[in-house]
Amino acid sequence: MEIRADWALELQLEQTEKIADRQEVKAALAATRGHLISGGRSRKGGRELLTFLGDARYEAAMADEWQVVRLLQDSIDYAEGRITKHEFEERYRLFQDGAARDSGLLSTAANIVAVTCEFAARQGRAYLDANPDASAEQILTQIRSLGEDSKLMEAPEDRPGRYRIVRGSAERMLWLERVIRSGRLDVEDARDAARSLAMSPEAMAILAADTEGRLIFRAVELQVRAAGLKELRRVIEDPEASEHEIQRSLQGHLWIFGGRFVGEAAHRRLVPGDEMDIPLIRGDGALHVVELKLSMKLDGALVKKHRNAWVPSSKVHDAVGQAVNYLVGLDENRERIRREFGIETRRTSAVVLIGHPALQPDVPEEEINETLRTYNTHLNRVEVLTYKELVDSAERSLGGSLDGAGGSVEEVAERPATIN
Repeated sequence: MEIRADWALELQLEQTEKIADRQEVKAALAATRGHLISGGRSRKGGRELLTFLGDARYEAAMADEWQVVRLLQDSIDYAEGRITKHEFEERYRLFQDGAARDSGLLSTAANIVAVTCEFAARQGRAYLDANPDASAEQILTQIRSLGEDSKLMEAPEDRPGRYRIVRGSAERMLWLERVIRSGRLDVEDARDAARSLAMSPEAMAILAADTEGRLIFRAVELQVRAAGLKELRRVIEDPEASEHEIQRSLQGHLWIFGGRFVGEAAHRRLVPGDEMDIPLIRGDGALHVVELKLSMKLDGALVKKHRNAWVPSSKVHDAVGQAVNYLVGLDENRERIRREFGIETRRTSAVVLIGHPALQPDVPEEEINETLRTYNTHLNRVEVLTYKELVDSAERSLGGSLDGAGGSVEEVAERPATIN
């Protein structure tokens, strides 16, 4: 994915720095902008920019400057392409004077709405002419389905300047997407894969001959999961990897946490002052909080010697304390959260991911794992894992599938996803 770095982002960061109060937050924003402009006119982006932005957001959250946190989240979304350039510039008036709105964008939006309404009216009239007894609801359903099919619009090579909407394409793509996602299959780009297959008669013919979708599972599921696991292992073993980089490598790969989860909550700030790293939704509708700490960059040990026995270090205790505070806040705000977000927090649990056994080469890895497992037995709603134990467990869960695919995680990850 290309990371966007341009003048608009630089101006927005300048505005954000003026709003910040604490010196630590201003320094983090200055460092972010310094990295951005270090590339000259072309401006410097890349993963380093996201790291700077994530670190600045963390400093703002620690300082309780939530307005700055929100602005930085918009910066990250813009850099990653989740906010369009026009929307970003309009939202922050980056190239406008005073409070005036951009009349050009207003005109464009108005024209698009006008043309869309005219197109919908024509299609509705055509449907009503062909079906004189159709109800208003049937006409609206027809127009909505046409809108979904239009997302798969084609540009025929033999008809320059003309476009074609194939009726039923959206329904076919939806079916394919559900096939790809079924069986607790978490494919981040399932919609793109479904779109490609839906528009490919050859792939459709093969899929139709394989009603259970086994070919898709082998080509997509194994490759996506193995590639995600390989990337996550690379990040957690990187001595310079930040929490933000770890979080990014986990996005779209919720299967790593087991099959109990049906998705990720849309909101990370359910309680004022608390921003969860990864809020997961269990199959029973309850929340599960994933708290991320540093891996190889963790400043300190995971375990320490106490009376001839290994016990968790203060780093682990502090991380668990933070997770417990999240749970307390969620419990106290349960009714509001359920009313505003539709999420049940009464049975919320949490897992803390922290450190790597390689941080303490003089302590056997099994000793570290066993110490944390013993510690977990005395906790109620919080579990502590090292990143390596999480990845090793996820790799073991792929073991049978990888054996059937004929190769290691690395080999399957690098293998082209083809349907033979």
